[in-house]
Amino acid sequence: MTLKNKSGIIPPVIVLFFVFCSNLLISSSLRAQNEDLSVISQWTMYTDCKNSLYRYLYSVAYQQLDLREQETAELTTKAKWQKRQSKVRKILTEIIGRFPDKSPLNARITGTVQKQGYRIEKIIYESLPSYYVTACLFLPDNLNGKAPAVIYCSGHTDLGFRSPVYQHVMLNLVQKGFIVFAFDPMGQGERLEYFDPAIGESRIGSSTLEHSYPGAQCFITGSSLAYYMIWDGIRAVDYLLTRPEVDGDRIGITGRSGGGTQSSYIAACDDRIYAAAPECYITSFKRLLESSGPQDAEQNFYHGIVNGIDHADLLEVRAPRPAMLIATSRDFFSIQGARETAAEVRNVYRLLGSPDNFSMSVDDAPHESTLKNREAMYAFFQKHLDLPGSPKDVDTDTLTAKELQVTETGQVGTSLTGESIYSLNRVRAQALDTNLNKTRTTGPGYPQSIIDNVRELSGYIPPDKNINAVFTGRFQWEGYTVEKFFIRGDSNYVIPFILLKPDQDGKHPAVIYIHPQGKAANIGPGSEMEWFVKKGYIVLAPDVLGIGETGPGDFIGDAYAFKVGKASYNIWFLGILTQRNLVAIRAGDIIKTVNYLKSRDDVIPEQIKAVARGDMCPSLLHAAVFDSSITDVALIEPLVSYRSIVQNEYYQPGLIPSTVAGALTAYDLPDLAACIAPRKLLMVNVVDHNRKPAPQILVDQELNVVYKTYAKKGQQQNLTILAQDYSSHPDLKDVLLSWLK
Repeated sequence: MTLKNKSGIIPPVIVLFFVFCSNLLISSSLRAQNEDLSVISQWTMYTDCKNSLYRYLYSVAYQQLDLREQETAELTTKAKWQKRQSKVRKILTEIIGRFPDKSPLNARITGTVQKQGYRIEKIIYESLPSYYVTACLFLPDNLNGKAPAVIYCSGHTDLGFRSPVYQHVMLNLVQKGFIVFAFDPMGQGERLEYFDPAIGESRIGSSTLEHSYPGAQCFITGSSLAYYMIWDGIRAVDYLLTRPEVDGDRIGITGRSGGGTQSSYIAACDDRIYAAAPECYITSFKRLLESSGPQDAEQNFYHGIVNGIDHADLLEVRAPRPAMLIATSRDFFSIQGARETAAEVRNVYRLLGSPDNFSMSVDDAPHESTLKNREAMYAFFQKHLDLPGSPKDVDTDTLTAKELQVTETGQVGTSLTGESIYSLNRVRAQALDTNLNKTRTTGPGYPQSIIDNVRELSGYIPPDKNINAVFTGRFQWEGYTVEKFFIRGDSNYVIPFILLKPDQDGKHPAVIYIHPQGKAANIGPGSEMEWFVKKGYIVLAPDVLGIGETGPGDFIGDAYAFKVGKASYNIWFLGILTQRNLVAIRAGDIIKTVNYLKSRDDVIPEQIKAVARGDMCPSLLHAAVFDSSITDVALIEPLVSYRSIVQNEYYQPGLIPSTVAGALTAYDLPDLAACIAPRKLLMVNVVDHNRKPAPQILVDQELNVVYKTYAKKGQQQNLTILAQDYSSHPDLKDVLLSWLK
């Protein structure tokens, strides 16, 4: 195109000006896409900022464990330790849960196998009604009177106790005259919770995932997988006591790895077990968290660390009954932690007058069974269960999995119609839902009456009001500036954020924009953040703890973490141990940014709104409940409820870090939404437990309390809930515009 003035010719300088402006617009667009939006990447102090989440939770755990150490250091007499034992028993009852009344075991023998020198009885018993446990009882031939029995707990293997490694230990004990009772832990052997007959294996993966997947649902209801696994073991003792061959005063328990977990837990909770020898598990929480990190669901007690429970307590609570700690020096369960725990436990046994009842065996090996440790364990049981003999480890002929098959099909799920952890926990969730509905309909002061429970269950700590923002850079984009800051979060981490500010002078309303992929996920030409700033809003986009520059961290890639995108069960479990839930931590981060905005001269403090997407929605809901300075809330793709996760057998695992353990004992996400009333609340494209658009009928059912609360306050116009998929629809900004007005 040719540019002309009245004379027909445009001066070159004006042509250059138009070219300059055109290039400026193009370069502005390119800069918006290529500009370095990191806030602290060049700061030496924060080069490990990506691990902020793990480091923070570890520091909380460390402080809580320090308190335990200070308390136990003062216990210098027998009487004081006996008082500590009573305290620990009470705490274990509270954090594991009170076990149910014992129902009939309905035990039956499904088959027998005769081998040279012993026979095997295949057994099914019900630890709870219609909750089946598969097991085998190994009986030496030619028993003379009642014999001692050892319960063997299997570690993480899909074979359960049929693993040749575990069989070798059991058969050695049998050859030495012990009765051995081995049962399948849930999620292993013939008790796969998610068995798919079409592929002959679990739909969700290994045994650790078979544990963590339903275990997460249990935590949301305030229960735990440990509760059910311990109960299976307690009922195993009940079964042994029905057998005329077993001497009930001479019962022992052992197991390696996950079996070490089970054997230490069961022995701590059942005083009928006289001698316990957990292997390749006992360490200390400090050393575990410093090294390999928290493990799968059953290895984490609900609020265990915050209540002062460490690995040592599992042995000390049962003192002076005999115990042996078996370890290897190159295990991922820290040997240093095992040695420190052994020193503490040894002192307790000394003070209780039975120093010979505690011992430790260590071999230089990785996480495995060794000859030295096996023979030490045989000798331990021979001594304390009064069955003298040679502790020499001998060769054995192990059986095939088929020979040890207990059920008709090889799986409880396809052989018997029974319960699962999911179905048992679902019943618990339904009872909690009934109680919660009573609170919603008749509870005085609802919904504000639930806020104290929300604070306690989530572990929310109000952020301090001291704001010292550090400015690290600025860009000029078309019509607005982009500034980079960080402020200190709770304790030892920082919150990086970017601030988009309109070029116009004066005070502005503000929007906090929280994206699950971090502050730089939705910025630049045509983005929602730019749209807000061009509507006259100052926009603050933070990297709350665990996202953007502050996460997710190296631990997410750990071999023992259940990795789903950027979500990890195991990080979430650490928050449960310490009662510092990630949702509440992030809520505090959000409120910290609110306080920062209120401190600025160019922000209208009475007009601070907030928008969250996806997994950040629960954190924003919690923040808005804790701080009414957030005047209006918009949630894009929010989860419909925590209840939906536990009421469905399969769910999207990446949702779990956005949940609060124990929440359903007192509240759910719809209750938080009701607390927002009468402020403006927008919910767009509500999703279900699988992150799929929630059907309207589910939205109406789950969010009914929200509709009712807004109606009760006469502010229905301030509530907008859109179940359709608006997230990528052209009129999403029209919806947001209506919310802004």
